[in-house]
Amino acid sequence: MTLRTLGLSMVGVVGLLALPACKKEGTPPLPPPTTPAPVAGQGAQVHEATPIQAPEAQQPAAPAGKGEVKGTVSFTGTPPPPADLPANSDPACEGRGDKEQSLRVQGGKLENVVVRIKGAVPGAPPAPTTPVVVDQSKCTYVPRVQGAVAGQSVMFKNSDGTLHNVRGVVSTRAAFNVAQAPSGAPVERKLPTEGDVLKLKCDIHPWMTAYIVSNPNPFFATTGADGAFSLKGLPAGTYTVEAWHETLGTKTAEVTVKDDAPATVDFAFSASDAPAKP
Repeated sequence: MTLRTLGLSMVGVVGLLALPACKKEGTPPLPPPTTPAPVAGQGAQVHEATPIQAPEAQQPAAPAGKGEVKGTVSFTGTPPPPADLPANSDPACEGRGDKEQSLRVQGGKLENVVVRIKGAVPGAPPAPTTPVVVDQSKCTYVPRVQGAVAGQSVMFKNSDGTLHNVRGVVSTRAAFNVAQAPSGAPVERKLPTEGDVLKLKCDIHPWMTAYIVSNPNPFFATTGADGAFSLKGLPAGTYTVEAWHETLGTKTAEVTVKDDAPATVDFAFSASDAPAKP
């Protein structure tokens, strides 16, 4: 009994002496998790969170100016009566209107004129990442005329329960031709880099026409029924302002913009501005 007790006591002492050694030789703490580099061709399968970009690495927003150019676009004289649209037998086009809409004058004010600052503007922000939108509603492009920043995309919607196609033309060159099923999904296209006026046509409904005027800066506006426009946020300086109309052509004016007061410029078109028909 004495030997057995002594043996058990020795085993216990050896076990106690071994405890510190077990702690030192145990598995070291795991390193913090890291995001593995994506494998080529499998980027869509990586679900780890994207690291947040440091604020100092982000591109600062361009400072906005304090200048403004405002005014109105008028039509002098009596506007010619609008032409009749071709007969329509498509029930999806019901409510489209019966008159051609290229020249819209109310109370001597001219609608659908794009007024813009020509050329580059120092400090102007880049093209928006969101597209401009053209809807097809009652077999009519909505809006008929609008501006966009060069490099921007355009999204085409079809709100009609009928087939449409959108054929984009720059001068006489076809830029694209997009077919859209009845009430189909929107389609997006980049604005062409050639020229600055994109004309839209539908070959299925030939009366459908629209225009997108692209500009190297975001300082533009399209006149409404009151003919008014306002271009805000311009840095102080001297600029060329252009007023563009789809059938009456263009008018330009030089204007000096200051920070403390808006600059005013008005434009006037007449029936004689329309180019002669061949």
